[in-house]
Amino acid sequence: MVRQGTARTGLAVVAGLLLLAAPLFLAPVHAQQAPAASPSPSPAAVPAPAAPATPALTPSPSPMATPPPSASPAPAPSPSTSPTPAPSASPVNPAGESGSMGETVELVAHPAATVDGKADRDEVFGAITGSIDQIRKEIAKAGLKAAGRPIAIFLEADDVGFKYRAAIPLESVPEGKTELSDTVKLGRTPVGKAMRFEHRGAYDDIDATYEAITAYLDEKGIDAQDMFIEEYLNDVKTTDDPNLQVDIFVLLK
Repeated sequence: MVRQGTARTGLAVVAGLLLLAAPLFLAPVHAQQAPAASPSPSPAAVPAPAAPATPALTPSPSPMATPPPSASPAPAPSPSTSPTPAPSASPVNPAGESGSMGETVELVAHPAATVDGKADRDEVFGAITGSIDQIRKEIAKAGLKAAGRPIAIFLEADDVGFKYRAAIPLESVPEGKTELSDTVKLGRTPVGKAMRFEHRGAYDDIDATYEAITAYLDEKGIDAQDMFIEEYLNDVKTTDDPNLQVDIFVLLK
């Protein structure tokens, strides 16, 4: 799952085969928050280190990540208790820019418009955003409605770059139709149990988040599939924009 060298390479090997059978829409089933060393104002985020860093942004609720009705809310801090400073170390957030809810979710298949692409590591974010723009144009032309945020499914990786599938979930697709254009195809989103993590900060820094997630899964002994997905919660066009909000989904075995 590591982006540098073996980062995304391991996770992406089986991704293409899985996606042929059933590609993705994200709907959490049960939140299992990774244990934190001390209380935090956010019930879902892993505490950030004490070292100065860009604070994580709080995204608006995603339609693909709504807590289940049976989940009990985390207790709120007592009004008389001052927030406890974050500890100096975090297994998922060493740089302080990203957090992890570490919750278990179920990815449910939904119709989607997709574009497959390939790009070098330094160009992958621009390639993905370009593919997403292309999908949006074809969706609008066809009079279809999006049913979730854009995502990228990483199919293959090597030292040079990535093969990816950009997708936007749809409310429905015309019966019997398999494509909107020569490039924009119609399919379904991946399915299965996954863990959701957060990256809050520039895309230039996302490799550090993947390395931290890998270390966290290893520490907890969690067995993951060779597949991961990025869901883009806001629209950012440059890799150095610190306002980017990405949820990362790792498929579990």
